Amino acid sequence: MERGKAGGDARATLMVQLVTIALLLMCCLAQGEAPRGVNLAKMEGWDIVLDEEAIPSEVYAAEEFQRHLALATGHTLPIVRSAEKQTGTPALQTDRPDRHAFIGPGKAMRESNVGFATDEFGEEDLRIVIRDGNVAIAGGRPRGTLYGVYTFLEDYLGVRFLTAEHTHVPPVGKWRIVGPVDRSYRSPFEMRWAYYGEVNRNAAFAARLRVNTVGNEPNLGGRGRQRLISHSFAYQIPSSKYGKEHPEYYCLRNGKRLAQGGNDSYDNEPCLTNPDVLRIVTEAVMKEIEGHPEAGNISVSQNDNAQYCQCPNCAAIDEREGTPMGSLLTFVNAVADAVAEKHPDVKVGTLSYWYSRKPPRTIKPRPNVQIQLCSIECCLIHPIDDPNCAKNIAFCEDMRQWGEICDNIYIWNYNTNFSNYLLPCPNLRVIEPNIQYFVANGAKGVFMQAAGNAYGAELSELRAYIISNLLWDPTRNGEDVMNEFLELHYGRAAGPIREFVQRVHDRAEASGKHHNCFGRLSDYGLDESDAQAGVELFTRALSLADSDEIRSRVERASVCAYRAALEPVWYVSSRLADDEPAKAMRPLAKRFFELCEKHRVDRPRESGEEIADAKKRLKVVLGVGEEEAF
Repeated sequence: MERGKAGGDARATLMVQLVTIALLLMCCLAQGEAPRGVNLAKMEGWDIVLDEEAIPSEVYAAEEFQRHLALATGHTLPIVRSAEKQTGTPALQTDRPDRHAFIGPGKAMRESNVGFATDEFGEEDLRIVIRDGNVAIAGGRPRGTLYGVYTFLEDYLGVRFLTAEHTHVPPVGKWRIVGPVDRSYRSPFEMRWAYYGEVNRNAAFAARLRVNTVGNEPNLGGRGRQRLISHSFAYQIPSSKYGKEHPEYYCLRNGKRLAQGGNDSYDNEPCLTNPDVLRIVTEAVMKEIEGHPEAGNISVSQNDNAQYCQCPNCAAIDEREGTPMGSLLTFVNAVADAVAEKHPDVKVGTLSYWYSRKPPRTIKPRPNVQIQLCSIECCLIHPIDDPNCAKNIAFCEDMRQWGEICDNIYIWNYNTNFSNYLLPCPNLRVIEPNIQYFVANGAKGVFMQAAGNAYGAELSELRAYIISNLLWDPTRNGEDVMNEFLELHYGRAAGPIREFVQRVHDRAEASGKHHNCFGRLSDYGLDESDAQAGVELFTRALSLADSDEIRSRVERASVCAYRAALEPVWYVSSRLADDEPAKAMRPLAKRFFELCEKHRVDRPRESGEEIADAKKRLKVVLGVGEEEAF
């Protein structure tokens, strides 16, 4: 039902666009001439018009338009600051009317035959008009125009931003008529984050994927005002500062206050009914808001542990509300009331996570409170709205209840195996239905947490591409997006890689397993036969690669198969007693670590040992000498 609603929204948007075009046609016919499209293959003599008062992201948008259009057509259009005919420029001395691509809002664009106003546009809203020898791409500030250019390049030139190093730009050819077009777009998510190292470490690539949470460079439009809501009490009321003199500020557990915990983030929580705690956290929040006037929200949220306070006052609220979220939301609402008085445009966000995921019975969030709903317990193998998956049914019920009392719901979703970044993870098929479920149930932003602190995690480039594209436009088909990436990035080698992906997912689904984002290979219904099949399929893919560049891409993707092949010895810490298994594993380990070094794979898991540590450990396990090559 939810997917149907998302599809219905897309159809409604399409109908609006068709009606707009129809009205435009009627208007022009009434004047005696129908609007014409633009032949993108015949743009000699055009220029790119950029307003004198263009902001940095609009200047960069014009440069991106110029750069990719040149790759597609072979013609580099000049960027000018006026739509007046450029005397002395031979390319513009033609018999026909001037041809312009207007990038960004400005007087020249507004007064042209493709002009429109952007005064009411949100910061990422965009509009594209193509008609009668002119193009206009403009949007809200600071990112609308830049995102409009990327939308134009993708939808009308076929450009695909596959990885930070690989942009696919097909040649336009001799004839490419586009339009007439009058199209507007606003993504349903105001906050989007595909949390992979490949995205987080390259802000320009993140901007091309319309991830609006990475980097803050003005030319890339900066970050969106909505920041990720995350754990905050550890730095807002640290026990290292207050615990010694005021143990009553911290949680009561088993009759003891946990003041001066070893690490507040993982060991301690504040007492949320202590008025001094409220005062201290509120002061910290106000100071942070004043220090970051660009931010549209702030975190007031639990630490990453289950040590919520069980003192009589906190426990009474939680018992009444049927959830530890009772005392937490009471506290957050109080902070939000103070924030609303001085900073009415800033929202106060808190995690609905772990013990606080269940909504309270009677307490409702204030209008300026955000709920960042977390799905850490959910099954990765099945869609989040699968009625046959008990882990996911409970989450959906919590989201339904939150939706009844809160208009500001954001999602923290989990998209990797955090204890084994490099193992095959059978959740590619659930990305599309999960995102569509979030859209249909009113989520305003999605943080897709994955291997954000690593590089080269399992199929991370493919995953970042799929997630980013679907967060920007949830009406797209996830399988189509995956196949697009595979075919463009791996060429003839795509077939065996697709076969491996299908095998992993088919086997996991057939296993009857239900498992979350921490596990070993067997937890997802996979075993050594899948690892062996993976090594064979990637070997076949390598044989089909028709360039060194594609061979390198296939090698990088194959790391997950070799990691799976090492599963029988991966968790061992001492020398194997039987040398026969060690002999079989040594060449696989050698290949695995060679690939990791060559392709800069740096972490096998979220925390703990790094690749260098794992290599040292497995040398001992497999009986390889300290100085021997591995």
